[in-house]
Amino acid sequence: MRRLHRWLANLLGSPFALRCRFPRAVLEELTAAIAAGERDHLGEVRLVLEPRLPPFAVLTGLDARTRAQALFARLGVWDTEHNTGVLIYVLLAERRIEIVADRAIARAVAQQAWDAIAARMGEAFAAHRWREGCLDGIAAVHALLARHFPAAGHDNPDELPDRPVLL
Repeated sequence: MRRLHRWLANLLGSPFALRCRFPRAVLEELTAAIAAGERDHLGEVRLVLEPRLPPFAVLTGLDARTRAQALFARLGVWDTEHNTGVLIYVLLAERRIEIVADRAIARAVAQQAWDAIAARMGEAFAAHRWREGCLDGIAAVHALLARHFPAAGHDNPDELPDRPVLL
């Protein structure tokens, strides 16, 4: 039953929902939030927004977590000097949020902390507060990174693009 529900959500999920929920002005605001927060820590944050998964892929077992991990690799989020990349993945059709952290961060921050951030984002999304949910999630990720990997006294190049990825 769960697989059927997921399949239908992705089959009926509209690619246009992405642009409706995240217009250009919101994307610029999210980009600025990512860039500003990265000045305080050695981490790199990527936000990926995807309207839906291919329905056939859902039938063959693809889920949001697996997709997020694949995008983490494909986008090179793992390829930072300090192994401090974080991917925030939003699958609109299923209202799923997955946060994938690189090795150094995963050793310092428990998965429960990432799950709590994703849950808060999901609550905002359920109330149709897409912009606020993303901004709050980005801020929470930045706060964790600043606590565990502060930039003070370190060279802090911007290693990954700050603009959200729209799929």
